[in-house]
Amino acid sequence: MTDPIPPAATNPPASAQAPEPERRKGPLSYLSGALTAGLLAWLCLGLSRRLALYYALHPPHYASAIAQSIATALKTLIVGMAFLATFSFAFIALGLSLVLVRSLVTGPTPAGDSDGRAA
Repeated sequence: MTDPIPPAATNPPASAQAPEPERRKGPLSYLSGALTAGLLAWLCLGLSRRLALYYALHPPHYASAIAQSIATALKTLIVGMAFLATFSFAFIALGLSLVLVRSLVTGPTPAGDSDGRAA
């Protein structure tokens, strides 16, 4: 009888296989990313405004100075993080919009050019 061929002998190792060419992102990908980031920025802006308004109308009142200080610090952190998320998403949307415009104006790049610059 013959011995069965082990599976490792039939398939070449992954390093011996030819690597697949990297797929380039297209304008549709930039557009969907910019719209998603813009929507998240708009939602975060609404949340940030509501948080700032709520904390402005309901200031903390504690008898202890330490408790008052902790409540004020926590309020500042919460409002600050909400506005940080707002502007982070807004700048991501702006950047992706600029990349979208650049990709539409310059057109496709040659396949061998990996960094997008002309030689």
